[in-house]
Amino acid sequence: MPPTNAGWVYPVGPPGGPAEVVNGFDPPEHAWSAGHRGVDLAATAGAEVRAAGPGTVTYAAPIAGRGVVVIDHGTLRTSYEPVTPIVGVGDEVGAGQPIGVLESAGSHCTPAACLHWGAREGEQYTDPLALVGGGPVRLLPLGPRTLTGDPPPPPSQSPESGGLAWPVAAPRVTSPYGMRVHPITGERKLHDGVDVAAACGAPIRASAAGRVIDAGERGAYGLQLTVDHGRVRGAPLSTSYSHLSAFSVAAGQPIRAGQVIGRAGTTGLSTGCHLHFMLYATGRVTDPVPWLPAASVATTYLAKVPREADHSRRPTHRTSAHPERNQPATGRR
Repeated sequence: MPPTNAGWVYPVGPPGGPAEVVNGFDPPEHAWSAGHRGVDLAATAGAEVRAAGPGTVTYAAPIAGRGVVVIDHGTLRTSYEPVTPIVGVGDEVGAGQPIGVLESAGSHCTPAACLHWGAREGEQYTDPLALVGGGPVRLLPLGPRTLTGDPPPPPSQSPESGGLAWPVAAPRVTSPYGMRVHPITGERKLHDGVDVAAACGAPIRASAAGRVIDAGERGAYGLQLTVDHGRVRGAPLSTSYSHLSAFSVAAGQPIRAGQVIGRAGTTGLSTGCHLHFMLYATGRVTDPVPWLPAASVATTYLAKVPREADHSRRPTHRTSAHPERNQPATGRR
């Protein structure tokens, strides 16, 4: 496999990541078994899809009604679907070069859109996130998220005194970050953010200045908005705000700290109006509370009061195995 981060980029979203992984790499035990032979990255229909690395296009056409692009990188091939290609067979492409636009039809994440990105070395499927330094993925950044029931990795180092502001007035955490038994599904899994009490229609404010990088319907997360804050106290940070009832800003828009960016709601898989607030520090989902100002909320958080509203990711999509002879090497098999 090419060295990690050796000129490779994410095919959707910010080229340097982090990506919003909806469904992670989950290869089958046997070649003929069902599994998820790639990763699904959240994006909006019509979004630009880029070549993850330099290579030659070997396939660019529909398969079973979905547009597929396959790029040969030497000992490795990567695949992208569902995509409307803007390249053709034989074209040489560089890392980050546009190869098509994301289609909505045929997405693993219907009714939301996402890109299925696959990678193969010879006849063996491999995790494409390893190409960009993602490695084994256990947490889902920015989209429907937790892949396993394992405890979260050690949190990223937080600053000594905050760095962000609470996105609601009079914050009260009703369900903290961490492992818990989901009250709706009964699964033991990571709660990848904090649920903050908020009345329906209450204003949701940006925790820091930045730029909106995504705003749309995101499955179990409902209406979700994501803001890139650049570096805050030395660490690259982004925040996301889920279950909104409405957006007050749009993707690509610069925003100031404290600006109203949306309204609280109960969209997606939710039991009542509240805000699900997530933080990504250096590309990894982490507990946002240590980054926020200390307040009366602390006693509520530490006491782990009854969890008033929750959500769950949608089940991981799995596909059945198909014969590979005489077919292009796509990751979705």
